[in-house]
Amino acid sequence: MDKIKNVREKKGFALLLTLSVLSVIIGLTMVLLSYFNKVKSDADLTKALIQGDVYYADILTEFKKFKENPKQIFTALYQFPVSMRTPDGRFFVTIKCEALGKGVNINWLSYEGNLTQQPLYLIAQEIFDKLVQQYNIEDADRLRELILEEIGSESKFILKSQSRLRQKKGIISYQQFSTIISNYQLEVDDSKVSHIGWENYFSFANVNKIDAEYSSPELISLLFDIDLSTVKEWSSILIGKPSLMSFVNENGGEYASKKNILAGETFLDASACSVDYGSGYRFTFKYIEGESKHFEFYGKQ
Repeated sequence: MDKIKNVREKKGFALLLTLSVLSVIIGLTMVLLSYFNKVKSDADLTKALIQGDVYYADILTEFKKFKENPKQIFTALYQFPVSMRTPDGRFFVTIKCEALGKGVNINWLSYEGNLTQQPLYLIAQEIFDKLVQQYNIEDADRLRELILEEIGSESKFILKSQSRLRQKKGIISYQQFSTIISNYQLEVDDSKVSHIGWENYFSFANVNKIDAEYSSPELISLLFDIDLSTVKEWSSILIGKPSLMSFVNENGGEYASKKNILAGETFLDASACSVDYGSGYRFTFKYIEGESKHFEFYGKQ
């Protein structure tokens, strides 16, 4: 009996040992697999970054070909994203750009009392007032106060990941501005502020004119008191489109009264571009007066 018992104990111990070893092996395998997946992910990200850098260099090379006449290429990119794909479909790139000066510079709100900059202040305040009235914002004074505090601050609302923006005062990105909106909404409990498409009306770049030829229909409608549906109809014209000045004057607006703050026929060489490629990768950059600035790479979106 003792002999049988010993045999059973040895078999039981061996089985327990086998299970223990097996669990360790499984554990190690899981760790190795997770490490392998991380390495693969890191490798994919590195590959995508290198690929993006190549695309970025190629795009800049093409842009420089239009250095003497940037309007020729950017007016097209402002209207339509450009997509390129290899015949086998393995690689594709989509690039789209927008004018940095297409809106009213939000920082002009700080020019109150500055006699030389009064036209800029007045137009920024006019658009701000129309929006808060249109959307029935509960505490417009507090919202304006928060905006002005940020314009004059050291950008306390900027995320750590955007720390390069701390180099300048003022509001210089929509991300920065959207944080102000969120703070106002929480403080005043006014959700209506988030219903305003602020990017349709304001810009967050260091420009001193409104590139109205490329402005949103919503902004043009407010600027010149023209019905929005009429503006959208004009904006949709692709060939033989009348100039903004002709359109405004023909529809009862006063173009001349705002001419000094508009770029007019002058092309403002200041663009923001975004490039999508691969399996959800993207990078952005600004192209200002023939120079590329502020390259940002994003992982999978």
